[in-house]
Amino acid sequence: MEGTRMCYGYDGHAALDAAKERTGIGRRGLLAGALGTAAVGAFGFASAGPASAEPAADRARKGHRRVPPGLISIQLYSIRADLEKNYDKSLRYVADAGYRRVEQAGYYGRTAKELRRFHNRVGVHTTSSHDGLSATRDELEVKLENANTMGQDYLVVPYLNSDNPDEWKQFAWHMNSEAAAARRAGLRYGYHNHSHEFLPLSNGERPWDIFMAELDPVLVHLEVDLYWIATGGVESGDAGDDIEGYVNEHINAAPLKVRQYHVKDRNPDTGKMCDLGTGNLDFPRIFDNHRVEEYIMENDEPNVTPRQTTEVGYEYLRTVRF
Repeated sequence: MEGTRMCYGYDGHAALDAAKERTGIGRRGLLAGALGTAAVGAFGFASAGPASAEPAADRARKGHRRVPPGLISIQLYSIRADLEKNYDKSLRYVADAGYRRVEQAGYYGRTAKELRRFHNRVGVHTTSSHDGLSATRDELEVKLENANTMGQDYLVVPYLNSDNPDEWKQFAWHMNSEAAAARRAGLRYGYHNHSHEFLPLSNGERPWDIFMAELDPVLVHLEVDLYWIATGGVESGDAGDDIEGYVNEHINAAPLKVRQYHVKDRNPDTGKMCDLGTGNLDFPRIFDNHRVEEYIMENDEPNVTPRQTTEVGYEYLRTVRF
């Protein structure tokens, strides 16, 4: 069957800015580059102690555990510019970098069967994909059939947004229904966060808390985007000077299983995304707190080229210790 429209590439920064405007939260010093003369540590905040103050390269050498190479993946949206020019060549350099898993972000004019055949040839396997909520039962069936044709384990909703608390509840109920169908089809069904879920709506509730209350933990898991959850903590002010502590607290308190990470680093000066290991997110601390079934490298805004982001990301995940 032909692929349904994949929902990816939504503007998380725009959603965050809208949420900040709604709640009256101004642009914080991290993004504006204005923290005055305060002592600056990770993310531009006062140092949270030795773990967050150390350079990323030093932190990456700590511990004795490694990310199993078979659990390393890449969200293909990271290399969309190259995929649009030459999908085959781009997938080959992904495989050459060492990845054996990919998370799909569109079909690029091919059917799921055609993509599966090509991926098999180059030695990569689509284990996950980003797909928006289906408008009809037929659309859902196509989505599930495509995922099974690709040989996936996971199906993930990449983005939802609303100013209305009741609509977030409706999103959750919709996902519960789709997740039940996914389970019958032998697939795990998850949700991928951005940062606006961590800012309050007009009634004071956070979308994240609504989801934690309404999503069925038996049917729905979390694909936690580490960059976006950190950004939510920074912009809400709730993270204080312990960004990784804020991330870990939400992972540990979630009633839903955290099965996948989007591993995306954060520039301490601008707050923007950057290549893995070049920012100040303390991934060893997060990985040591909770291990997942899939570590998915992502950088929406490659530092130099998509290929370099791909290679740097894999090398970081292969060498990081925790």
